[in-house]
Amino acid sequence: MKERTFSVLIDSIETKLRRGQLRVGDRLPGERALAEQYGISRASVREGLQVLGAVGLIRSQTGSGPKSGAIVVSEPSDALSWAIRMHIATKTLPVSDVVTTRILLEGHAARIAANGEETVKRSQALQRAKSYLDEMDFENISNERFHFCDTRFHYEISTLSENLALETVIDSLHLATVGYVEEAVPYLQDWENVKKELQKQHRKIYDSILAQDPDTAQQSVAEHITWFYALSDEAQKHREYHEKIRDGVTPTSS
Repeated sequence: MKERTFSVLIDSIETKLRRGQLRVGDRLPGERALAEQYGISRASVREGLQVLGAVGLIRSQTGSGPKSGAIVVSEPSDALSWAIRMHIATKTLPVSDVVTTRILLEGHAARIAANGEETVKRSQALQRAKSYLDEMDFENISNERFHFCDTRFHYEISTLSENLALETVIDSLHLATVGYVEEAVPYLQDWENVKKELQKQHRKIYDSILAQDPDTAQQSVAEHITWFYALSDEAQKHREYHEKIRDGVTPTSS
């Protein structure tokens, strides 16, 4: 019989996080309890906790008493999005590649969502997606809240694929590029009209899924992502241009 390793601990904690059975701020049981629960050695437990700590899911605290042990500090998608953000920041992962990947994955997820059967879970996800859309229409919504609702709208659509791997990667890619988008916003011409156009695109995605039109759903996602990132990319170039001027560097034409 093959000996169980720390992977059983990692898989279980990741699953509980995704299902909401574990949340940020929750404390994990002690090493002995985890070893008994998963049928592995305490050495394997420690190894598993080290892996979870390395990817940023938990933070372990030494000592004894109620404040010792490991505490959940982020969702799995947060840890993945952090890694993607670091790659973007260090230029090892071009934003254009992230955009292409988002089009492929989110377009596929939207297509699955539009083909989905009517269930309570589907109805609830669509209702949450619509609530975020409605909030983004608020006249005095802050930019930060608008971006948050935008991210959550895309997340709810991705959950309709009922594929945890697809859902996690899509959410991580979207979260990873939020900073890039937020940096570009001040350099966009007429942000208020941009928001209105984004909402038209969001609602087209939503309506096509509601109407169970997979072709339009997939195409609408691709058009939406392509349009906004082209706009954001141009705004980023303006930002970099102005930063060079601020730093006393003469910008060169390309």
